[in-house]
Amino acid sequence: MNPTTPTSLPAAAPVRIGIVSISDRASSGVYEDKGLPALQDWLTRALKNPITFEPRLIPDEQSKISETLIELVDAGCALVLTTGGTGPAKRDVTPEATLAVAHKEMPGFGEQMRQISLAFVPTAILSRQVAVIRDQSLIINLPGQPKAIAETLEGLKNPDGSQKVNGIFTAVPYCIDLIEGPYLQTNDEVCKAWRPKTK
Repeated sequence: MNPTTPTSLPAAAPVRIGIVSISDRASSGVYEDKGLPALQDWLTRALKNPITFEPRLIPDEQSKISETLIELVDAGCALVLTTGGTGPAKRDVTPEATLAVAHKEMPGFGEQMRQISLAFVPTAILSRQVAVIRDQSLIINLPGQPKAIAETLEGLKNPDGSQKVNGIFTAVPYCIDLIEGPYLQTNDEVCKAWRPKTK
């Protein structure tokens, strides 16, 4: 342990995280995928834990999405984040594929994501992101654009840098605690995790 590390804090445990970009065109090489780099960049900045990423780039096919989510959970990913396929278009089936593998729904995540996005675009009400628990893994559908991914995860800040609206990631570490996953430690300047105060 680093001698400057407070002894009251546990060392940041390694964590395995699945990141899934869902796009017909990106997965077929029509254009470069920007979802996976955006997710990896944000998580690397936000977490103190050493991270093993399990990246997947797949088409908008419901059975393939469900199969990939199950595979990542079975591989030991405590957290699986998807990007893309959450709108109302015919090929947007990420929420259906996610709900199909759920053991529990976590509707608060989707509600908060839409609330954050509404501060930027009125079409946020068309978004259908969901979050679920499968076994000891939390699966969350995120927006498709890199800028929207960061806004959703971090929330909204005031001009002075103080938090105006919490991003959804504030609640992720405690949720993973409750489902007996690894202890996630955040870099507070990016996103401060909330946990109840211990006596």
